[in-house]
Amino acid sequence: MQTVLVAGGAGFIGSHLCKSLLNENYKVICVDNLLTSEAKNISSLLAKPDFKFIEQDISKALDSLGDISNIDYMFHLASPASPNKNSAKSYINYPIETLLVNSAGTYNLLEIALKFNSKFLYASSSEIYGDPAMSPQKEDYFGNVNPNGVRSVYDEAKRFGEAMTFGFIRKHNLDARVIRIFNTYGPIMLPNDGRVISNFINQAIKNEPITVYGTGDQTRSFCYIDDMVEGIKLAMFSSNTKAEVFNLGNPDERKVLDVATLIKQMTKSTSKIVFEPLPTDDPKTRKPDISKAKKILGWKPKISTEEGFAKTIEYFKSI
Repeated sequence: MQTVLVAGGAGFIGSHLCKSLLNENYKVICVDNLLTSEAKNISSLLAKPDFKFIEQDISKALDSLGDISNIDYMFHLASPASPNKNSAKSYINYPIETLLVNSAGTYNLLEIALKFNSKFLYASSSEIYGDPAMSPQKEDYFGNVNPNGVRSVYDEAKRFGEAMTFGFIRKHNLDARVIRIFNTYGPIMLPNDGRVISNFINQAIKNEPITVYGTGDQTRSFCYIDDMVEGIKLAMFSSNTKAEVFNLGNPDERKVLDVATLIKQMTKSTSKIVFEPLPTDDPKTRKPDISKAKKILGWKPKISTEEGFAKTIEYFKSI
C-alpha cells in the first residue's frame, strides 16, 4: 500500500482529497494545524486504519513526522485561502502565517520529499495572475500582481512557493509539479469562510441581503469540488507531469452579479441584492485556459455550474 501525505488535509479541498485517496486504497497522512480548517472535516476518517492525523504547523520544524518510514506522494495544500477580510478564516487576517506556510512550509515539505524521494505537488492559485491583463489566463502568463498590496500576502506567497518548488526540481531533480487552483466550491465549505459562493448561498437561504462588491461586473469561474479533486489527482499520478504547471478550474466564466441572481432564483429567496465598495486589488476577471490540462491529463470539469450550485445549496440547507 502506497503512502500519501496531504498537508492542509483538514481544509475544504484537502479533506475531500483525503477521502478520495482513502477510497482508492492509499494510506493517508493528514497534516494540518487547524488555523483556518476544521477538525470536523476529517472526523469521519479518524477511525479508519489507513488514516493518520498529525496536528502540526508545517512552517515550523516537522518533528512529529519522525516515525514515518516512507512517503510515496506529497500534496501541499496548506494555506489560508479566503480573501474576505470580514471572515475570521481570511488570509488578510493571517498575513504572516500565509507567507510562512507557503515559504518555510513549502521548503520543509520539499526537504522531506527529497528525503523519501516522494512525488510532490504544490497547490498554487489563480491569484498568482493578480488582476490579469489577458483573458483567459494561460500558464505562461506571468501575471499582474501588486507586490505589497493587501492581497500580496497570498499572491506573492503562492508565487514564491512555485519558485521554491522549481528550485528543488532544478537543483535536486525532484519529481514535482504545480497546480493553479481557480475558484472551487461545494459541500463542507464553511458558511463563514467569506468566499463568494458560500456567502451568496447562506445569505439567500436566510433571506438576508446578498452582498455584491463593486458593480458585480467582475467575472469568476467556479469549479465543483469533485472535479477539482479529480484534476489534482491526475496532476500527481499521471505520467509526464514532472516540472509542469497546470491550471485547474472551470472555464465557464460568469459575472458575479449574474451568479448572485442565479443563486437567488435557485433558492427561491426573497433577498435583495446590495452593493458594497470593491475591495482593493480585486481582480476584474478570472477565466482559466485549461487546454494544457485537457491535453496532458485528459481532464476537464464534468459538473455544470447549475448542477454544482444545486448540490451546494442542498448541503447548506442541511446544516
